[in-house]
Amino acid sequence: MTNAELPAPRTVVPIEPSRLIAEAFDQAHVTELRHTVTSCAHAVGLTGQRLDDFVLAVNELITNAVRHGGGQGRLLLWRRGDDLVCEVADHGHGISERRLRDRDRPAPETAGGWGLWLARELSDTMEVETGDAGTVVRITTALTARQSVTRPPDG
Repeated sequence: MTNAELPAPRTVVPIEPSRLIAEAFDQAHVTELRHTVTSCAHAVGLTGQRLDDFVLAVNELITNAVRHGGGQGRLLLWRRGDDLVCEVADHGHGISERRLRDRDRPAPETAGGWGLWLARELSDTMEVETGDAGTVVRITTALTARQSVTRPPDG
């Protein structure tokens, strides 16, 4: 085959252009996955404290999956409009209703129990689906800080 006979380059169009990461993980991959999440989140425009907060929230979720969810999990990261969404799934035995309802900050001397609380505090939204077959936690953060609407003072 000569250069004149080379096939034309193919154009590949992603099926899901908003998907950034779809990866299984275990303890050995937590640090590498956290760095990958940081790079992808930064590449789509998350910066500064919002980037740091989101990455810490994701790290808490993947660490929880390893510690409490069967030692491994699956992470999906995608962009949905102006939001960045991360979903972490595991195959553990689920989270108790009491634990899910508890919105109080853990006591400072508490060694564990910070993961879900931090993920909830550091993201814009958090949803949890849990049961005997495992848990799926989905968090979102806005890629651009949303401006709060301030009302003019009554005068």
